[in-house]
Amino acid sequence: MAASVCHLPVFIFFLALLPGTTPLQASQTWTLLKVQQLLNRPPVLSHWRRTTDFCGGGGTVAPSASVVCYGDTVTQLHVAGAAQGAPPLPLNFSIGALVTTLSRLPDLKVLTLSGLGLWGPLPGKLERLAALEIVNMSGNYLYGPIPRGLSRLRSLQTLILDDNMIGGEVPGWIGTALPSLAVLSLRNNSLSGTVPGSLGSAPSLRSLVLASNNISGNLPDMRGLANLQVLDVGGNSLGPAFPRLGRKVASVVLSRNRFGGGLPAAELSSFYLLERLDVSRNSFVGPFPPALLSLPNLRYLSIAGNRFTGTLSDKVPCGDNLQLVDLSSNLLSGSAPGCLRPDGKTETVVLSSENCLDRGDGSQHPSPFCQNQALAVGIVSPKERKKIGRQAGFIAGIVMAVLVAVSLVGAMAFFAVRKMTMEGAKTKPSAPLVDEQSSSSAYPSKLFADARYISQTVKLGALGIPPYRSFSLVELEAATNNFANSCLLGQDSYGEMYLGKLGNGAPVTIRSLKVKRNQSSQSFNRHIETISRLRHRHLVSALGHCFEYDLDDSTVTQLYLVFEYVQNGNLRSRISQGTEGRKLSWGQRISAAIGVAKGIQFLHGGIIPGLFGNNLRINNILLDQNHVAKIGSYNIPILGEATKSEQGGAGSKHQTDSTKLGDKIDLFDFGVILLELVSGKPITSIYEVEIMKELLLWAMAEEDRARRRSFVDPAVNKTCSEESLRTVMEICLRCLAKEAVHRPSVEDVLWNLQFATQVQDDWEGEIRSSDGSPVSSRATRSSRFSR
Repeated sequence: MAASVCHLPVFIFFLALLPGTTPLQASQTWTLLKVQQLLNRPPVLSHWRRTTDFCGGGGTVAPSASVVCYGDTVTQLHVAGAAQGAPPLPLNFSIGALVTTLSRLPDLKVLTLSGLGLWGPLPGKLERLAALEIVNMSGNYLYGPIPRGLSRLRSLQTLILDDNMIGGEVPGWIGTALPSLAVLSLRNNSLSGTVPGSLGSAPSLRSLVLASNNISGNLPDMRGLANLQVLDVGGNSLGPAFPRLGRKVASVVLSRNRFGGGLPAAELSSFYLLERLDVSRNSFVGPFPPALLSLPNLRYLSIAGNRFTGTLSDKVPCGDNLQLVDLSSNLLSGSAPGCLRPDGKTETVVLSSENCLDRGDGSQHPSPFCQNQALAVGIVSPKERKKIGRQAGFIAGIVMAVLVAVSLVGAMAFFAVRKMTMEGAKTKPSAPLVDEQSSSSAYPSKLFADARYISQTVKLGALGIPPYRSFSLVELEAATNNFANSCLLGQDSYGEMYLGKLGNGAPVTIRSLKVKRNQSSQSFNRHIETISRLRHRHLVSALGHCFEYDLDDSTVTQLYLVFEYVQNGNLRSRISQGTEGRKLSWGQRISAAIGVAKGIQFLHGGIIPGLFGNNLRINNILLDQNHVAKIGSYNIPILGEATKSEQGGAGSKHQTDSTKLGDKIDLFDFGVILLELVSGKPITSIYEVEIMKELLLWAMAEEDRARRRSFVDPAVNKTCSEESLRTVMEICLRCLAKEAVHRPSVEDVLWNLQFATQVQDDWEGEIRSSDGSPVSSRATRSSRFSR
């Protein structure tokens, strides 16, 4: 007994040394409860009370929430929401207030606030938490650039901001101002620009993850990063040079970028610690180095979606740890190495389709394709190249002979027609393209010959609007009271927009555009030909044009485009900004969406060349007196050329991106319009788009009707069928896919919206037949359009 008493003080001494055995300071308990309140009392913190013994483990519910103390002060705070994330916190949430509150924990070293719905710009106030070593704020809605204030966290070792909306560039100071930084993970954000060279000299960096952003250019030389083990930059626009890396790297992911050229075989063969190499979906060419297969620690290798060549051999050795090899979609020939065959190494998954291998199972490219592609990348043998060259020369000779014959026939026809025309001109005066009294005096008529370019079909006025024609400046001056300010509707960088009334009383919209003097008449004619075809039920259609000339040199100085005037407001005015009695019903909203989709379909494929990147916005979707939706602003060709000539590189880059992504750009904008149609909330920035998209994902995550209905505009919540609503929500999410290739086609969108309309009609019919409830009045049904 005495011995037990003697040992008790020693036990108490050691117990006092253990972290978490001393009650937490009262001020820090208040701070934790204030954090709980600012986070809108998430379920994972529902057990926190004033009486909670935080340092004794009372604040911990693994793995979602934990508080770690040293003595009577908090050193670690972990709060993690659900794996699928949480919707944005309420509008009264302040990220700045949260960080200010956390600054009352002066010894906080580890901070995790992930998947909690935090939103707002990443605050520079984090510098107040000077002891921070690890910060994880992934899975939220943080936006804006990475603030300079973080550079003052000299002890920071880990910074994880994955799955947010962080923008701007990776700051140049991040590699030098944070000497202890070992883990930098910024996956799935909106970063742009290039990777700063300072990251190539970050002394402690072990893991660099910049995947799924918009970063471009070459990566800096990282051979000096002796500790770098993980590099993941997939899903950007990096390249073309393969990055220079140290030999200790274990995982390299470069997929879905713009890397090109050949792989540095000798360098890669020296990466003996490499476990994962993914260079898929790039532009690599040249021979595939089979030595990669024998790297001792390699587990995962993907070269899919490139143009690698070379002949594989049965005798190529493989490493013992290989688990997956993806060689698909290249130009590899020969036969798969024996170690990759099912009978050679059954535990390794091998994908090799769409190559030029000797498989004989229909999974490879056809032989002609392989020959043509091999010629394109320069891997055909000299003998085969001579054979193909002789065939090409023979074919070229035939083509040249045909072209010469066609040219002779064309020349003969030209002279014959010219002779007939000159004879007719001697006896018959030429008729003017426009009335002389309506033509502006002293204006040349050579450009009015664009009437020849206008197809007869658009002149028929089959859409119930006047045929396309040339207007005189006198007509337009009379229509706008000499372009009076009282008729000005607005202006932008291209020119002014006026409301006019023609001589027959018809209201029109007149767009005045300043013209660059270096634009040729051929350029104008080409654009007028396209503009004259912009006539569709769901477009604000073009009615005509007028040129204004310089009297000295007869060059065009001003172009006026005349459009129909749509006078029933825009779609937003009847959705998110409409009064209760003027808001569109659910059926009318679907019909409006169908109209917009049909307008997009026409812009993409109804004219040649199609118009893409139309910058669609809900406030540019106009409604006529019958609630027919019309796209009021689209990519008029001559505007794009003006932008290109004025802005140089920026304009040309936009054009290039639009061409590459095609209709998928407009499908994203259409998804934003659908988002506002369903939610009834105005969306005015990309940050709001992302927040509302996450809210929609949350609403659709489970088969919970109440959860889904909570997202819907209350004005239509009770008058839309469940199946119709779900269909529109699903197609909206698909349109908002981050990767353009994952967005649906406009035809797919139309099919789904028309299906949503049909099930809505059936549901309303059942309601009326069962209890006579006036869910859809005759007036509502008569206003449906775009069936």
